Order: sequence, then C-alpha cells, then structure tokens
Amino acid sequence: MAATSAAAEVDAEARSILEHAAASSFPPLHAVHHLLSVGVCVRCIFRFFGAFSYAAPCLSLTASVLHSFLEEHDDSAKCGSCSCLSKDEAYCSICFGVLLPTCYQDDGVEPLRSVSPIDNVTSIISQAVQREGHQVDEFSLEISLPAVIAANDRAIRLYMKEKYGSANWFNEKIFSQQTMSVKESLRVLLVPSLEKQMNVKHGNNSFRIRLTYTHDEGSQKLLKLLPNDRGRKRKAESRDGNSTKRGSTDDDKHILSESDAFINKTLEGIQDQEFCSLFQLPPEKVLEACHLVISCQRSPIYIGGRYLKLSRNVSQSCWIIDDERMGEASVEEIIGENVRAICKGDGYKFHAAGREDIDVRMLGSGRPFLVEILNVRSIPSATEVKQIADKINDSEKKHVRVRNLKLVGSEIWTMMREGEAEKQKQYAALIWTSRPLTDDDLHNISLIKDMAGTYIKEFVHGDLGRTHPSVGVMLSCRAEILQLDVTDVKMDFLQ
Repeated sequence: MAATSAAAEVDAEARSILEHAAASSFPPLHAVHHLLSVGVCVRCIFRFFGAFSYAAPCLSLTASVLHSFLEEHDDSAKCGSCSCLSKDEAYCSICFGVLLPTCYQDDGVEPLRSVSPIDNVTSIISQAVQREGHQVDEFSLEISLPAVIAANDRAIRLYMKEKYGSANWFNEKIFSQQTMSVKESLRVLLVPSLEKQMNVKHGNNSFRIRLTYTHDEGSQKLLKLLPNDRGRKRKAESRDGNSTKRGSTDDDKHILSESDAFINKTLEGIQDQEFCSLFQLPPEKVLEACHLVISCQRSPIYIGGRYLKLSRNVSQSCWIIDDERMGEASVEEIIGENVRAICKGDGYKFHAAGREDIDVRMLGSGRPFLVEILNVRSIPSATEVKQIADKINDSEKKHVRVRNLKLVGSEIWTMMREGEAEKQKQYAALIWTSRPLTDDDLHNISLIKDMAGTYIKEFVHGDLGRTHPSVGVMLSCRAEILQLDVTDVKMDFLQ
C-alpha cells in the first residue's frame, strides 16, 4: 500500500511539471510530440524550452509519461504504434543518453539497481575517487563531451526552425544558443548527487574530477561530413572506389584524438544554410551510448626547505650516463621520494636555488629547494612533514639533511626564482699550488675585493687562461682546487 502511495506521489509530481510547462514555456503539444518522435529525450526537450532546472530533478518524467500526457491533450499523439515509443535500443539523438543514462558499469564495479541512473553514475564516480585513495574536502567537476553532441543539438534546432519557423507560436529565442547546453545540464544533474555521495562540497578547483565522454562512431561520421580537404578527399576516394584500407585503427584513433577541437572550430565557421546542406535533419537515431572515462587530478602541492649535502659522491639531480649511475645517490631522489611517499603522489619535480657539483658539499644553512608533488592523494599535516624531515635526517648513510621543511603555497615558486638572482654564496676550498705560499701571498689575496662574479673553480685555476684574473695568475703559479664546500647561500628564503 505504501509503495502504491509513493508511486502516486511521483506520478503526481511529473504531471504537475508537465501541466506547468504546457501552460507557460512549451509550444503547441504537437511540436513537443514531434521532438519525441525524432528521438529527442525528455530532458533535452525541457532544456530546449528553458524548463530544465525545475524538470530535471523529477526522475519519473520519462518519455512514456510525457507521451501519456500528450495523448490526453493532443490528437497527434493518439496512435497505437507511435514512433516516439519504439522499443529499439536508441539513445537520445542529441545527448546520446548522457542526460538520461542507463546503468553504467566500470571495471570491477557492480551496477546499483536500487538507485536512480544519475545516482548510479555518481556512485561510480565516487568509487573511482575512493579507489584512487584521494583525500577530498572539496572538488570541481570538469566535463568533456564529443563535438557530435553540439552538432546534433544544432541540427535539431535548425530542423525545428525549418518545420515551424513560419508558425505564429515559433520564437527562435526558444531554440537560441542561450538555452542550457548539454554540458551545463549534465553538471546540474551530477553536482548535487556527487556532493551527497562524497559528502563534500563542489567549488574548489584544486581537486578536479574529469568526466570524458567519447563517441567514436559519431565523431568519425561527423568528421567526414565537415568541409575540409581531408573530408573531401575521403568522399572522393569513396565515390571513385579507390579508397585504401588502413592497416590498423591507430590512424582513426589519432584523428579522433584531435578531432573534437577541430570539429568545434569548424562548426563555428559554418553558416546555417551550409550546415543544413551538409548534415541530416533531423539527425539519425543513436544506437550506441557514449563511453565514459573518469579521471581525478589534484593541483600540485609544494614542500620547501633547505638541504645540506654532506657527501662528495652525491649529485644534486639524478645523474645517469649510458645507463650507469654517477655517484651513490642524488639529493633530488633522497628528498623527493620521501616526500612523494608520504603525500602518495604520482610523481614529483625537484627545484633548487642553484646547484653544486657532485664532489662539492653543501654546508652551513643549506641551499633552498622546493619539491613539487603531482596529483597527491593526501595533503600532509605538520606532523607528517616533520616525519619526512626525520626520516631523511635519521638515514644511516647521512648523505643529505634538510632544514625548515614545511608545506608552502604555489606563490613560493615565484619568490624563490626572484630571490635566486640576488643570492650570494660563500665557499671554503682546499687549494693546491705549485709552490709554497708566503704570508705576503695570503695578504695580497685577502686584499682583493669586488671582483666580477664567476664560477669558483674557474676563478682558482683560470680555466686555461680563459678566466682573468685568477688565483693562479695572481700568485704566478699553478693553482688547483682539491676540495670545495659551499658554506652558505645568503638568500631570504625559508631560513
């Protein structure tokens, strides 16, 4: 009894929406019926007439319900074998079933039979986020639809203009481009359900859920219709019977991967009259739904600090020549891998304020650095950042230490780059000379100030005479660096 009462309430809601629409924004009911008969779904019909926002939440508003309403109020719908209620497996000729999805099943996910189709889709999305292990407090939703949907949307608009444009009731504004697009309509349907499924709010751009819908068959057909040299060539080959068979589908996939941007740009440049001559009006029935790929992406986060390099056999970045590693390890890997592991990121990029050679130690206050972590699953707390520092600093090999490690904003990247140009470095070097030095030699060297900047090793040995003056020239002997340390990087950055 309760189920019957609930069904009656749902039916009453649908009828109330239809009666309201019929009394306000809808055109004559025979035109609505005609849209149904050419394969346009209920949600696209309401979208066309500016009534989508209040009609979309009603799940019981189906083609059969709309047809029953039309039968009661419009003689054109009173026929037993109406084409709008055909039993074939066709999807909406505009949205390709995107706005009225059937049960979507991703790999390893069971379809949920007890919920609405939209809730089923958002459940799949939510499960995809959970499988990726993302920690989410807010999200933004990005939607990519195949260009063929926009083309079919325009084709239906022009078809209705061609059929009813001379009628007194017809108003082009009803079918203008200002009405809600399929993409925005889908967003209206998905966002509230996603917020409920994930228990977080929509709005933050740092964590993005991207839904990519593709329809290879529709995109291929559309691409061949467009007025471009590639399309004309294919048509000519087909007419001449000289078309060659491709060895694989790789070419098709490559073309399709570039096609949406090309199609949309081409469609914008086609006037209505030319469009009508190129495309079938109304579009043919769609027997295959779009394929949906769900992906998640978080904007990079940054962890910065200063590092000390205590080994003369550790490079700053990973250094491999002819598949052979140079040195025992690298600062980049020691710090980057420890940061990535805690943040559960897909990868990382290491940025430092300058660099030192593999055989040069970095001492003193350390060199400023940033680790850019890509698509992290978890934003580290202050405690977890300290754990990263402790793990690096407590390593048995003691190659690298870090100071002042902290989570920083993306603006710190610009600050580091601006500060790098102004930084000053201090060195300590062990130098061999070809003759013993006197107190006068050391005194004379200490008097030299305000020299042009150059690489410290070249300043000592002169780089075969290319660097002047040099320590060797000033002492009138041969001078070579045996060991070099950077003892300070003077830079107002993460002190």
